Amino acid sequence: MELKDYVKKKPEIKTKRLLLRTIKKSDVKSLIEWMPDKSIYEYWGKGPSITDKDPNKLFIKKKKETKSFHLGIALKKENIVIGEIWVYLIENDRMAKVAIRIGKKYQGNGYAKETLREMTDFIFKNTEIKRLWTDVDIRNIASIKILESCGYIREGLIRQGKMVNTYCDYYIYGKLNED
Repeated sequence: MELKDYVKKKPEIKTKRLLLRTIKKSDVKSLIEWMPDKSIYEYWGKGPSITDKDPNKLFIKKKKETKSFHLGIALKKENIVIGEIWVYLIENDRMAKVAIRIGKKYQGNGYAKETLREMTDFIFKNTEIKRLWTDVDIRNIASIKILESCGYIREGLIRQGKMVNTYCDYYIYGKLNED
């Protein structure tokens, strides 16, 4: 398959404990529990947005069709969304940025690693993307450990660069399909 095959319908990706899927209006109750929490934005490069503060607003506008992926991370057993993963900033169908966040209550259980590993495998096996990359604040030790355990390689350090809306030191991590 190719990226264009996912423009209209995003995949559902199952892991041992999780389901990576499109976020639905019925998920708002679980989103409200963690999205407005300012503590999960400490290393995000910005604070909570309008839709993070009020997840109901995610469903006001009609979604644009895009090659990018924005999937909720749902606990398979309870079917509640505990986080999100994005594959976006796709350049020439060859490389894309990946980002992930998990609600504070659910951190420390291996969900981010499970999600990143599965999403990375899915992208490399089911699309023409050859490189995934991300940036991470150098103080975000937990995310650095997750990236490295999933085979992402530290490729550089940006000193006092702009990460979203914040100036900080951050690393660039990348993974190639052949890694």
